[in-house]
Amino acid sequence: MAYKTTYPYTNEVLNSFDNATDADLEQALANGHALYKEWRAKADLQERKEQLHKVAELLRRDRDKYAEVMTKDMGKLFTEAQGEVELCAEIADYFADKAEAFLQPKPLEKINGEGYYIKQATGVLLAVEPWNFPFYQVMRVFAPNFMVGNPMILKHASICPASAQAFEDLVAEAGAPAGSFKNLFLSYDQVSKAIADPRIVGVCLTGSERGGASIASEAGANLKKSSMELGGNDAFIILEDADFDLLKETIFFARLYNAGQVCTSSKRFIVVGDHYDKFVDMVVEAFKSAKWGDPMDPETTLAPLSSAGAKEEVLGQIKLAVDNGATVAYGNEEIDHPGYFVQPTVLTDITKDNPIYNQEIFGPVASIYKVDSEEEAIALANDSSYGLGGTVFSKNLDHAKAVAAQIETGMSFINSGWTSHPELPFGGIKNSGYGRELSELGFDAFVNEHLVFVPNN
Repeated sequence: MAYKTTYPYTNEVLNSFDNATDADLEQALANGHALYKEWRAKADLQERKEQLHKVAELLRRDRDKYAEVMTKDMGKLFTEAQGEVELCAEIADYFADKAEAFLQPKPLEKINGEGYYIKQATGVLLAVEPWNFPFYQVMRVFAPNFMVGNPMILKHASICPASAQAFEDLVAEAGAPAGSFKNLFLSYDQVSKAIADPRIVGVCLTGSERGGASIASEAGANLKKSSMELGGNDAFIILEDADFDLLKETIFFARLYNAGQVCTSSKRFIVVGDHYDKFVDMVVEAFKSAKWGDPMDPETTLAPLSSAGAKEEVLGQIKLAVDNGATVAYGNEEIDHPGYFVQPTVLTDITKDNPIYNQEIFGPVASIYKVDSEEEAIALANDSSYGLGGTVFSKNLDHAKAVAAQIETGMSFINSGWTSHPELPFGGIKNSGYGRELSELGFDAFVNEHLVFVPNN
């Protein structure tokens, strides 16, 4: 597996990195396991709190440096990368501040005695992370587990190695002890070897269905706990009383942020009632406003896709949809540039027998559906192998919440596109994975809930 930075805007190779050796893996496992034992033996939560706050401080101080690394690795807009750095700082501060409270013993019902459980570290974790948010995806799992006392080894996506190395350097600069976080440029065989090693106690992955199934299978075979954050085909339901002024402000971000390469971005827009044509026109207008170009230029609003392969896949999915009866309401025209750009595209008239119906399109493509009733909208939203996020738009908040509760998904957003905050749990159901990251739920993902029971005499 070649780890290299190919700048998606120019198709130029900027960096390449040597693969890790088996000796590198062994050293990382040994260091991580020794640190886990050390952390279990002494109370140094305050030290880790200070170190994690330092991570946040360094992220803010060197925001533009880290943002440029991410942009050059995978092509996202520099302005979006700046926001990602700030979000990572917020996550670091949040878990540093909350860890002490989260780790307090939890009392249980008093039945024939006193019972409570304590949260304890379990050991070294392996994180397998994707390219679309090179820092954020890592911070979601590093920050809580660092505070718990679980060291981490990272296997990042092969197209964003500079980001992976920069994250390791960041943690080291903050004063975290050796072994607390180690990036390794691993092969797939080495990933399997790591999962099988008894010093690895859990695996967390964000990625594709195929990758998740493979890693989950290996984790299960080795009796290792795992959490999976996989793809999504999120429904965006527009009820008859939706606020179209607010919709107009929301559509661009909901679908075109990060060039549409967001697992929780809205991908299936479902319009109830007579506003279908109006909504299609609104989406087309929003997509026409996208300005592709240099992602380092603050005037650019549409980034290239992350790789030549990503561009080829999205264009192939558009063709598959059209070949099976979908209508192109806008887009699907070539952008003549060496970068990996795909023109924002709006698809309509997708029927259930169209192969694209149950596929996630990881790029700037919106699929719009028309239904006659709220019940049909809910049924269509649920007719998916995915269940990550979703949106409901209605001026009646109680009504919107009632509809959201009927959607088979892990997250619902009312009158807004997707969002992420440290306080909000992130995760899905069905083929979108299992487990949660962020919030106290994410903090608890890899802890030992250790029961202590004192029976009555």
